[in-house]
Amino acid sequence: MGNVLIIDDDQMMCKAMAGLLRREGHEVVSASTLQSGMQKASTEPFDIVLLDVMMPDGNGLNVVTEIRDTYARPEVIIITAAGDPDSAELAIRSGAWDYVEKSYSLKKMILPVSRVLQYRKEKLKNNLPAVLEFEGIIGNSPKMKACMDLLAQAGRSDVNVLLTGETGTGKELFARAIHNHWRQNNNGWSADTNLDKKKQKDRNFVVVDCTALPETLVESVLFGHVKGAFTGADRSQEGLIKQADGGTLFLDEIGELPHKIQKRFLRVLQERCFRPVGGKDEMESNFRLIAATNRNLAHMVENKKFREDLLFRLQSLTIELPPLRERSIDIIELVKFHVTRLCERNRGETKSVSPDLFDALQAYTWPGNVRELVNTLEGALAVAGEDPILFSKHLPVHIRVHLARRSVDVNKKNSSNPDTALDLNKSFPDFRAYRQSSEKNYLQKLISYSKRDIKRACQISGLSRSRLYELLSKYRLSMSGDQ
Repeated sequence: MGNVLIIDDDQMMCKAMAGLLRREGHEVVSASTLQSGMQKASTEPFDIVLLDVMMPDGNGLNVVTEIRDTYARPEVIIITAAGDPDSAELAIRSGAWDYVEKSYSLKKMILPVSRVLQYRKEKLKNNLPAVLEFEGIIGNSPKMKACMDLLAQAGRSDVNVLLTGETGTGKELFARAIHNHWRQNNNGWSADTNLDKKKQKDRNFVVVDCTALPETLVESVLFGHVKGAFTGADRSQEGLIKQADGGTLFLDEIGELPHKIQKRFLRVLQERCFRPVGGKDEMESNFRLIAATNRNLAHMVENKKFREDLLFRLQSLTIELPPLRERSIDIIELVKFHVTRLCERNRGETKSVSPDLFDALQAYTWPGNVRELVNTLEGALAVAGEDPILFSKHLPVHIRVHLARRSVDVNKKNSSNPDTALDLNKSFPDFRAYRQSSEKNYLQKLISYSKRDIKRACQISGLSRSRLYELLSKYRLSMSGDQ
C-alpha cells in the first residue's frame, strides 16, 4: 500500500477520492491549496501526488517538477475537470505520470495509482540508483535530473536511444555515459556469450558524424567494401557498423543521414546484418544504437525527408536535453567545474570567479549552450592571464556588448511603455507581481503578433515549445483563441 497526497480545492471530490483510497488500504493526506500541498510534499514521504490544475493560488501544472524534485520523488498524476491538449502535453513533458480528466467514475480516476505503486515497488526491488553522476555532466535543475533518470534507465538496457536537443547541449557526452554505464552493468549484449572477458571489456564506442559523411562514399564508410568494389578500392575496408560490433554505434546528427541510406540502415537495425559494397556475403554486427539530432525528425517525416519507420526504431527511448537558458541555475556549478578543469589542464593555479561574472553568465542566453559556455571560459582564462580572479571584463566583447545593449533596451522599454513603467508616486509593486504582469503582457502580444501560430511564436520569442506552453498555461492563455 502507498502514501498518497491529494491536492484539490474541490472538497467533495477530495473527500470521495480519499475515502476510496483508504478503503483500498492507502494512507491519504489532502491539501486544498498549492502552498499547503507543496509544504506537505516537502516534509512527508509520499509515493503519489494527485494534483488538480485549477487551484485558488495558482496552476498545478507549474509545480509538477517542484513536487517531483522533493526528497521522496513522488509520481504526479494530474486530475482536472477541464482537459486541454496543450495542458496534457505540458504535464507529460514536466514529468507527470498521467493526465486524467475528472469523471463520475472515481475508480477510473484513481486507476493509475495501482500502476504507480507497482512501478515503484519494482524499482525499489531492483535497488538501482535513480540518478547517476558522470564526469562532465553537471546539473541539479529539475530538467537535468529528469534526463539523468532516463540516462540511468538507458544504461540498464539495450534499448535504442534518441538524444534530442540544440547544438552544444551535451548529446555526445550523454551518449558516452550511457555506453559506459551499459558496458559496466551488462557487459554488453547478454546474448553475446561467445566473447571472452577481454573482448567484452574492450567493446567500442564508434562515432558516426552524419554531417561529415561524403555523399559518394557514405555506403563504403558505413558498410565497408571489398577490394575492387570501385575505382581506388585497392584493398578491403571494414565499415563503421562492423567496427561497432559488440559495442555502441553513435549516429550523431542522424537527421543528416542521406535518405537513400536510411532504408539500408533500417534493415541493419532489424536484422543486425549487412553486405559490404561489392561483397557477396553478408556480415553480422551486434551493436547497441544511440542516435542524436538537433532537428525535429517528426517534421522531417511530414516533409518526406526522413523515414517514419526508421524514426519509430530510433525513439524507443528519447532523452530531450534542455538548452542552457532553461536551466540557468546550473551555470554556477558548470562554471566552477570547468574553470577548475581548465586550470588543471593548463597546469596553473585555479582561479576564483567574481559574483559579477556569474551574474553576466546567467543573464546571457547561450545560443551555443554548454559548448559555447566552455569555449567562453577558455577564452576568459586566456585573457585573464596571471590575474587570480575572473571578472565579467574578461568575457568576449560580443557577449559584453549583447548584455549591455539588452540592458539599455529593457530600461528604455520600461521607461517609455505606460503598461510596464513603474510609477513611484503610487504604491510600488513587489517584484514577483510586476514580473508576472510583464510576462502576461508579452505573451498576449506574442499570440497576436504570431497570429496564433505556435511554431512562429517559438521562433520569435526564442522559447522552446514546452516552455511556451508552460507560460501560456500559467497565465491561462491559449493559442487557439479560447481564452
